[in-house]
Amino acid sequence: MTTVHLALGGNLGDRRANLSAAIERLGALLRIDRLSAVYETAPMYVTDQPAFLNMALSGTTELPPWELLRAVKRIEEELGRNEGGLRFGPRPIDIDILFYGALVMTSPDLDIPHPRIPERAFVLCPLADIAADLRHPALGLAIAELLAGVPGRDTVVRVADALEPATPSPSTL
Repeated sequence: MTTVHLALGGNLGDRRANLSAAIERLGALLRIDRLSAVYETAPMYVTDQPAFLNMALSGTTELPPWELLRAVKRIEEELGRNEGGLRFGPRPIDIDILFYGALVMTSPDLDIPHPRIPERAFVLCPLADIAADLRHPALGLAIAELLAGVPGRDTVVRVADALEPATPSPSTL
């Protein structure tokens, strides 16, 4: 079993329901151990779009990285994400693999750790809720240290405690 950390977010439709549905589906892929609070965040990169809800979770899985990525992409599609959409544009759900244990890998379709973690307050704030002491395996810095130095923390506002899945999965009971 490998510990993984994922970021979830979305800004279309019922944002909370989309996050809960994603948590429920992810529960079939991994044993979810921790859920962060939910944060409302200003869009980054493409700013002419609605605000996002973002959160993070940690869990353990037996799936290898590529299989986890395929399963995550399938969940995004099931929840209405259109892969042909604008990069960094509006979407009902986005799930990113942030960390897969201490693995460091780069490929055309999957980079672990996620390469934009250090520049994203909307990822670091929720991740700090559940893994502040986790060290980035490539940078050697703790999540709390990365958060302290990232710009845009003022655009990330806690709006809710941790969400629960729409219906509990057997792996989370």
